[in-house]
Amino acid sequence: MRILLWHVHGGWTDGFVRGPHDYLLPVTPDGSGGRSGRPWPESVVDVPVADLRDTDVDVVVLQRTEEIDLAEQLLGRRPGRDVPAVFVEHNTPRVDVPTSVHPLADRDDILVAHVTHFNALFWDCGRAPTTVVDHGVVDPGPQYTGEERALAVVTNEPVRRWRVTGADLLGGFADLARVDVFGMGTDGLAERLGVDPARVVAAGDLPTADLHREIARRRLYLHTPRWTSLGLSLLEAMHLGMPVVGLDTTEIRRAVPPEAGVLSNDPAELRAAVAALLDDPDEARTRGVHARAWALAHYGLDAFLDRWDSVLDDVVSRSSRSRVSAATSSTVTPATKDGS
Repeated sequence: MRILLWHVHGGWTDGFVRGPHDYLLPVTPDGSGGRSGRPWPESVVDVPVADLRDTDVDVVVLQRTEEIDLAEQLLGRRPGRDVPAVFVEHNTPRVDVPTSVHPLADRDDILVAHVTHFNALFWDCGRAPTTVVDHGVVDPGPQYTGEERALAVVTNEPVRRWRVTGADLLGGFADLARVDVFGMGTDGLAERLGVDPARVVAAGDLPTADLHREIARRRLYLHTPRWTSLGLSLLEAMHLGMPVVGLDTTEIRRAVPPEAGVLSNDPAELRAAVAALLDDPDEARTRGVHARAWALAHYGLDAFLDRWDSVLDDVVSRSSRSRVSAATSSTVTPATKDGS
């Protein structure tokens, strides 16, 4: 298939474009968009937006509501009606939970593909068709050493997003071990927490390979978001072989089995779990082995791509049947009153 999509969610796209299709990424005249030098397969192709109207597209994968109108403008075809379309819902509802109505709830021509069962449960999708495709992660390999008595956290903009990311909780672990926070917008976090910057360290936004190597050196992965779909960085840490301690919120219990770590909404229990793993490197390593095995079995790339192939095949087939049916109906001659 020839799939049109925008690069929106780095980790998800990195897995999605490893399939057997051609992936078309729009590039604007100023050079923004596209693959932007990422080490993706050659089947990921930059397409100037001016060329899209004359480009064959089998299906559009949407990830933001504004892409519906943008795709119609660029293609000259309406997603869901003139060209098959899937909307990937990466996010949990943000307001009026649990009564949030999805932006596509009044449409039945675009499939909404949730990335977690939690999302599917909490969004009211109305008459929109829905499915769930669990995340799939490119396996970075078992890199865990746990040599540093420190905690690894990966989150973007914790100072701005604060309670959503659970950034306000990180200071509560800083007396147990250094907390190294990787990601965008981490500067000023220690000051906001009122702790020594040597105890909660803004470790920066590293290239993926460097990030994996660095977090794998820390004793454990600490996951504190209160309200998140399911962090791909968590799944990547498990693939690396890291044990997990985290808040028991949204989809995480499905992703982290008891053998792989400790989940709780009681900060005292989380502190106790962190302290225990810091003091017992062998136990941390054992839990990390379980974490990697579980992640490979439930969030592996092959299963993710196979599931998406099935979803895309079904969407395209249904769209084709619908268009044939509509064309057939429009050519039927209406009967006269006497039946002739």
